[in-house]
Amino acid sequence: MDFVAGCIGGASGVLVGHPFDTVKVRLQVQSVDKPLYRGTFHCFQSIVRQESLLGLYKGIGSPMMGLAFINAIVFGVQGNAMRRLGQDTPLNQFLAGAAAGAIQCVICCPMELAKTRMQMQGLGEKKSKRKLYKNSLDCLVRIYRREGFRGINRGMLTTVIRETPGFGVYFLTYDVLTRRLGCEPEDSYMIPKLLFAGGMSGIASWLSTYPVDVIKSRLQADGVGGENRYSGIADCVRQSWEREGWRAFTRGLTSTLLRAFPVNAATFATVTLFLIYMRDEEGANCEVPPQALQQQQVQTTSL
Repeated sequence: MDFVAGCIGGASGVLVGHPFDTVKVRLQVQSVDKPLYRGTFHCFQSIVRQESLLGLYKGIGSPMMGLAFINAIVFGVQGNAMRRLGQDTPLNQFLAGAAAGAIQCVICCPMELAKTRMQMQGLGEKKSKRKLYKNSLDCLVRIYRREGFRGINRGMLTTVIRETPGFGVYFLTYDVLTRRLGCEPEDSYMIPKLLFAGGMSGIASWLSTYPVDVIKSRLQADGVGGENRYSGIADCVRQSWEREGWRAFTRGLTSTLLRAFPVNAATFATVTLFLIYMRDEEGANCEVPPQALQQQQVQTTSL
């Protein structure tokens, strides 16, 4: 039940947040010398005008495809880590979340590589409408044929650096907020409180690791169009700093924060309603304790 709730909740989060993610990636990787977009709103307008509303959903197949695996990994690792650590403390929530974030990178990195490449496909091509990749799976297959196993794991180190503390901060913030807000099943404001806690946790997580995400996006987009600009993480950081200064590491932050709250709100609302509905269906003999319900909601929610 927890696994299904997490998958459904995560899917709703992807549907709500993917357009913001597309804008974020476009802003992160655009050329500073010849920028195509002046800001978040202009990027939204340009994509819709030039590529239709569907342009905002480019690459959505990849996160949808990897959603079940990511939720399963996060759920299993975070739950087992909490049991091993014993006490339900904020520190243990951070450590368990960090462990879950690190391990799920095995799926997350190739998924985001395909998503980024699909989001960048056709960018700047005014005359030709030929598509290099048919879909996310075709994208990964083509990358694997050209570059092998290393190619489909491009950006793995930056993904681990981002996801490990990111998930730790996420679970820590959610735990602290739900404790402070007093989220109890009998509370008539339980769902709004959970939505607020989830949304703010997502924002806190992104703020803690966003500069790393910029580098990850640039490394994964590197080579699109046949031009390789970076030899590695350090070179990407150096070039970004020299060309754009500190602002390079905040590009796309507005769209990311705008995305973080509704994505987590949608995920938590779906997970909460699904678990409550299933608990009522099971009846008194299979009643879920309030603390278990809250823990299930934490474990099945992904960033």
